[in-house]
Amino acid sequence: MKFIIQREQLISSVQNVMKAISSRTVIPILTGIKIEAKQHGITLTGSDSDVSIESYIPAEEDEKVNIEQIEEGSIVLQAKYFPDIVRKLPEKTVEIEADSSLKVTIRSGKAEFILNGQDAEEYPQLPKIQTDDSFEIPVDILKSMIKQTVFAISTMETRPILTGVNINLSDSLLTFIATDSHRLASREVPISSTNIEFKNIVVPGKSLNELNKILVDSEEKVEISVTNNQILFRTKYLNFLSRLLDGNYPETSRLIPEQSKTNIQVKTKELLGTIDRASLLAKEERNNVVRLSTQGSGLIEITSNSPEIGNVTEDLTVQAMEGEELKISFSSKYMIDALKAIEYDEVSISFTGAMRPFIIRPVNDDSILQLILPVRTY
Repeated sequence: MKFIIQREQLISSVQNVMKAISSRTVIPILTGIKIEAKQHGITLTGSDSDVSIESYIPAEEDEKVNIEQIEEGSIVLQAKYFPDIVRKLPEKTVEIEADSSLKVTIRSGKAEFILNGQDAEEYPQLPKIQTDDSFEIPVDILKSMIKQTVFAISTMETRPILTGVNINLSDSLLTFIATDSHRLASREVPISSTNIEFKNIVVPGKSLNELNKILVDSEEKVEISVTNNQILFRTKYLNFLSRLLDGNYPETSRLIPEQSKTNIQVKTKELLGTIDRASLLAKEERNNVVRLSTQGSGLIEITSNSPEIGNVTEDLTVQAMEGEELKISFSSKYMIDALKAIEYDEVSISFTGAMRPFIIRPVNDDSILQLILPVRTY
């Protein structure tokens, strides 16, 4: 195997596949990066058997040559050393050559490294997913769906199913739901021209976080395919394959209250700032609790009280308020996470009493929903 490649291209592909490589894998060869050279381009692969990432660099694109002098072949290189070597090479191009005894020479300018490679035949075959049953979604929409839900997954391994995001597609509506049983985040997006349906697909939150880092904001589309235990996200030059979590995701629709007793409409940034300041004194105290109480005449009061430290009070003018008077306590962290995920200037918050879950939505957009359980403070 041999080729000469643009170093910048190689670096970005290596960074992508590194997101799937773990030093803690039980299969030693998976601590390496697989490199496969064909006449049309090279493919890099990284995997920890839960997530596998393939990044493809075409030999030529838009009349620009990325790779030349390709001699076909494949090799596995230690991910512990290869990325750092490539990053620190002196010139804009890199020559990589593997001989029959699996020795790999990496040259750039006057620098030359020789690494011991491993036989690519021993690298596990990635499962092939049929892409007939697939649908497409723009990259930027997928990224926002991940961002608006994945933070609400559970970090506790006691209920593994809650460490993932539940993905459903039915009646041409794609829904992402995440919950850690104290809060819930949901986002819906209509998918045109598909008759595919699936329910109860749960993708590990860790996988979605890595996918989100790799995908570059663009108008490009991602093709998504699902089989019984794998999900594949595919863009022009990237295949991102993740296993699915086993088990049944809890029925979350019954958590969402049908009616409300108190509604407020408020500027997102102002509420976020107020709660952020109140949380400064709620750091260690009972789950970072802050209290919201309605004051009538378009005012709410946000307070936090920590006996050892002190207390904070701030009044905030809301855009609109209707319904019963209310005093409610909740985790400032959950509220801050929810408000940050909603990328709208104004939110409406619907309360059904001091001990019932409340709902935050952008004004005039029902596709995004954040639900938080209050905290009992008396």
